[in-house]
Amino acid sequence: MDTPARLLRLLAMFTTRASWSADELAGRLEITTRTLRRDVTRLRDLGYPITSTTGRYGGYELGAGGHLPPLLLDDDEAIAVSVALRDLSAEADPTLGEAALSASAKLRQVLPAPLRDRVDALGEVVVGIRRTRTPRPGGDNERVELPSLMIFAMACRRGDRVHFTYRDGADRVSDRRVEPHRLVSLGRRWYLVGFDLDRDDWRTYRIDRVRALVTSGHRNTPRSTPDAGALVAEGIAVRVFDTRARIKVMAPAQEVLHHIGPTVGVIEPGDDTFCMVTIGGDPDWIARYLISLELRFEVIEPREVNDELRALAERMLIQLAEHPLGNQDDDSAAATSL
Repeated sequence: MDTPARLLRLLAMFTTRASWSADELAGRLEITTRTLRRDVTRLRDLGYPITSTTGRYGGYELGAGGHLPPLLLDDDEAIAVSVALRDLSAEADPTLGEAALSASAKLRQVLPAPLRDRVDALGEVVVGIRRTRTPRPGGDNERVELPSLMIFAMACRRGDRVHFTYRDGADRVSDRRVEPHRLVSLGRRWYLVGFDLDRDDWRTYRIDRVRALVTSGHRNTPRSTPDAGALVAEGIAVRVFDTRARIKVMAPAQEVLHHIGPTVGVIEPGDDTFCMVTIGGDPDWIARYLISLELRFEVIEPREVNDELRALAERMLIQLAEHPLGNQDDDSAAATSL
């Protein structure tokens, strides 16, 4: 093994485990401890803060330095850093966003061509949804494997049909033949938007529920495509729930957008005085969400949501009657009990 290759391997060992004994390092690299000392000196000269200790339990340790040394990333780490920097450059304030964009460009420049192609694929086919601070009730959140994510990304980019096994929200398992269109990122979840050939319709799929994913070798059929982000947001906000409330909000749609996130409700513009909003969920949850809004509203349907609103109002009136205003502790107790 020549010196550059040996230094890279030595550095890779330090990135997997910070502390090593001299004998362990020399044995793994098949070199003498004298050669090891020279290699450690070379890495220090390159800016890597490697410290050494003597004695029976002595060895070498990679620590924090006074300046940033060169980094050694594996493929998955490079993809993760590139995607994170790209997202940060789009969402952060101008100062931090420009720094993220600059770092992303520098990283892309040194990526090997196959890895750069994978990073570019993610950048081209991923759609982000604005997060909402309002938690939705329930739901699991399994781990998404990067290889599956990359297969979907490349298939979306190239227009390649995919086959996979899918477990839906009711734990029903089925085989799917899908022409992928876009990936949608929302918090820690990833979704695929694609055309389901057996159902003859556009569908959304949570990627953590996909198994046995393969590309078929067939090309996608040209067809008009939907707004992937809007389709996923509507599914999360409305279509997965049995109860769907129609609410007239007394404010224009552009103002309501600042209060109701796309994953909470689907907003339909009206005029300058109102818009219509559809929200899915349990009637109790919908009622509690509505009273948290700083907007006037009228529930058109269903009656169960109005019943919950009335029950909440009656409970509040009872609390206020039992604990008159003016006693801060009693007010806090009333709010807590609600």
